[in-house]
Amino acid sequence: MGAPAENMTAEAIAHRWGRVTGFLTDARSGTDDTEYAAFSAILLLEHGSALTSDHVADAWIEHLTRRTEGFPGAGFSELGTVENLRAGLRPPASGEHLHSWSDGLAMRSAVHGVFAAGDPAEAARLAAIDGAVSHAGEGIYAGQAVAAAVAAAMAGADVDDVVAAAARTVPANSWTARSIHQAREHAGDAGRSGRPLDVPALLDTLVTRRYPWTDLAPEAVGIAVAAFIAAGGRFADAVPLAVSMGRDADTTAAISGAMAGALGGYEAIPADWTDIGPVTGRCLGDVVRGLHLSGLAERLAEARDAR
Repeated sequence: MGAPAENMTAEAIAHRWGRVTGFLTDARSGTDDTEYAAFSAILLLEHGSALTSDHVADAWIEHLTRRTEGFPGAGFSELGTVENLRAGLRPPASGEHLHSWSDGLAMRSAVHGVFAAGDPAEAARLAAIDGAVSHAGEGIYAGQAVAAAVAAAMAGADVDDVVAAAARTVPANSWTARSIHQAREHAGDAGRSGRPLDVPALLDTLVTRRYPWTDLAPEAVGIAVAAFIAAGGRFADAVPLAVSMGRDADTTAAISGAMAGALGGYEAIPADWTDIGPVTGRCLGDVVRGLHLSGLAERLAEARDAR
């Protein structure tokens, strides 16, 4: 849903589409976020809790570094990782590049929360293992926060407990932790007052205005958490709210939607939003092409139950 609004400002989105209430275009085939999440899900289904960073690196080398078609839509962190792996680096060195703090792990780590439902610490551990190939520092913290939040939501935690699980997972003095706390403060104030979320004030707090790109992981997680809280955990409200704030809108909407979807279940998703085709493989190719997200979700749930 957020792809057409990616890298736009909240003001530009409002001017073009008005109040966001659903998909902005008829294109519903997913993005690079979708494909990397599907790829991570495949690795979880293959290795389960025994997943190692070497498993992840080997899969990237086999399926991604040998691609000759490029990676349309991929982020800088993923491209940097591919180059590091091609140069012979292994995790964690492969994730230590100039974009290691991006939201590229956060965008794919909901799958770890689904697999480790009810165990935020295990979800965060698996996210860090996956993330070591492509990220470091705040990039990993943000992915761990998302995984932990989804794991808590999958087990029936309420909105406050979901956010608390995310915050507990990361170092208290980290940028990611501060962004989560700031998001909770802004969105909580809106909830207590009954007023809409003050989006300009939130973005002024979370966004690094002098940095040219929108994929800072702590920023993306903060925006997603604020949308989730302000929407009261309701999927149909959280996702459009995240989209309407712009920035890395496809990722923030996906993260907010992952938390809200885990909390509310499939029934919480509007029926006309579920008409999503299979993964196109435009970014990652045959390894994910043709996969259906609903099928992957069911298989992850089954793997979780078999743990």
